Amino acid sequence: MSLNKVMLIGNVGRDPEVRYLDGNGQNGQGNKVATFTLATTERYRDRNGELRENTEWHNIVAWRQSADVAEKFIRKGTQVFIEGRLRTRSYTDAQGTKKYTTEITVDNLQLLGKREGDQGGYPAAAPQQPAYQPQQPAYQAPQPAYQAPQPAYQAPQPAYQPQQPAYQAPKPAAPVQAPQPEVAPIDLGIDGSSDDLPF
Repeated sequence: MSLNKVMLIGNVGRDPEVRYLDGNGQNGQGNKVATFTLATTERYRDRNGELRENTEWHNIVAWRQSADVAEKFIRKGTQVFIEGRLRTRSYTDAQGTKKYTTEITVDNLQLLGKREGDQGGYPAAAPQQPAYQPQQPAYQAPQPAYQAPQPAYQAPQPAYQPQQPAYQAPKPAAPVQAPQPEVAPIDLGIDGSSDDLPF
């Protein structure tokens, strides 16, 4: 199993150079190819904490429809997304020296943002939205499932409470006093004798 795949997001370094390899290119009958450079920049801090930049330059080769898009819409400074394959080829320079170059052959080219210094966006004829769009992270930190529980034990109220006695002894009634007979006083007279005595 093997895989040769490259994905880049960067800014175009120069206007694309468009060539027609066969046929009447000006009438759209030829095999069109566009070449341009793309810069990707990595920013990092060195051991002293200073911000550094490292820029890599990539040679991009776009064919057919991708070349047509590059010719119409891509200019220096345009930000693009490139998906393609690495290819190394050799060529002979003007001095007859054989040299090698590594290029990225475009499989998918999409315009991003707007060109530097361009107040408007790209024309409506620009191709569809990028096939590659950074996704939101699939993993999200879960909310804590544990919450401190409320105390399960609470001091119970006493189940037994002394009640008022259902039976109360009746209070004793006030003693009934027998009525005293009324006795008429006896008049004994001066000498203490009674006139009513039979003797």
